[in-house]
Amino acid sequence: MLSELKEKVYEANMDLWRKGMVIYTWGNVSGIDSDKGLVVIKPSGVDYDTMRPEDMVVVDLNGNVVEGKLRPSSDTPTHIVLYKEYPQMGGIVHTHSVHAVAYAQAGKSIPALGTTHADYFYGAIPCTRGLTAEEVEEAYEVNTGNVIVETLEGKDPMAVPGIVVKNHGPFAWGKSPADAVYNSVVMEKVAEMAYITSQINPNVMPAPQYIMDKHYFRKHGPNAYYGQGGEH
Repeated sequence: MLSELKEKVYEANMDLWRKGMVIYTWGNVSGIDSDKGLVVIKPSGVDYDTMRPEDMVVVDLNGNVVEGKLRPSSDTPTHIVLYKEYPQMGGIVHTHSVHAVAYAQAGKSIPALGTTHADYFYGAIPCTRGLTAEEVEEAYEVNTGNVIVETLEGKDPMAVPGIVVKNHGPFAWGKSPADAVYNSVVMEKVAEMAYITSQINPNVMPAPQYIMDKHYFRKHGPNAYYGQGGEH
């Protein structure tokens, strides 16, 4: 079942590992078949160096395992909340990458300080509020998804394809599992750049909106002219 999507999700998970975004069993990538209403996701607690495409777990949009011998990622309910809310998402990534986690732990959005950021994220990468004790106790992973949705209210999630969850870490998404991984890697890099910049100049301000607009819209939107087409 969904062998092609399983392969894509597996390769996306392995790409996350190869790019140094995860260690041990940390992190996960999922992908969705919107027509079937099924999600493929990394199994929980399985090392990347032993994982195989057939280990990917298929769940429905109620979180029920449809196929797979292993338990799905513990973050599966968070992914499902986002897929239900945003049908334009084709893949979702969660990591504990160092600099993005640092912003999450500080409870700070990742500021848009320059054109590298603007090429991929239209504005600051937001940080959610913290979950309440009741939300954690009631349904931690579901409410993690809910607080992401709450924070993205009024925003185009595909223009800001990532977020940091306070005290937790980053989630990113894209048109496909591979695209979500790409955005996750970029988010970590711009978080690192923002952190270093803030050490050099603690009073740094966001870059001017006109240059941020220029860089974002030359790569995205109807009049984009960067690259050869189909590129990031």
